[in-house]
Amino acid sequence: MLKICFVCHGNICRSPMAEFILKKILEENGRNEDFLVVSKATSTEEIYQGQGNPVYPPVREILERLGIDCSKKRACQLQKEDYEKYDFFIGMDERNRENMKRIFGGDPEGKVSLLGDYTDYPHPISDPWYSGEFQTCYEDIAEGCEGLFEKIKVE
Repeated sequence: MLKICFVCHGNICRSPMAEFILKKILEENGRNEDFLVVSKATSTEEIYQGQGNPVYPPVREILERLGIDCSKKRACQLQKEDYEKYDFFIGMDERNRENMKRIFGGDPEGKVSLLGDYTDYPHPISDPWYSGEFQTCYEDIAEGCEGLFEKIKVE
């Protein structure tokens, strides 16, 4: 089983969107039993007294339109020991990559990448928390997840 962890700053917008979109792609292709897909944050900003915040409402709305229920998802933070638990850590932007490597103390096995790297034109996935561009973010994430699926479907 291939284990994938999507990562962003707070785990309420980009990384959960990627988690649920990839899960949908895997389900549509009859491959959900072959993969474990989760998402986590590099910060604790969306976690208070051990309880993570839910997926941000505009992201929930996009996912609901796709028939995806993310109501049980709560933000959680990436931990150093996660490096041994997953095969891929896929961040959304360069800051996420730097923070993952800081948390892990490096990336000796080359497990850390960016979702935009799986597209025809590698680019960061901009944070809709700041831009308000949730639909554009969804389109970028969907494209990255399709590209990622093309890479991993043979593994």
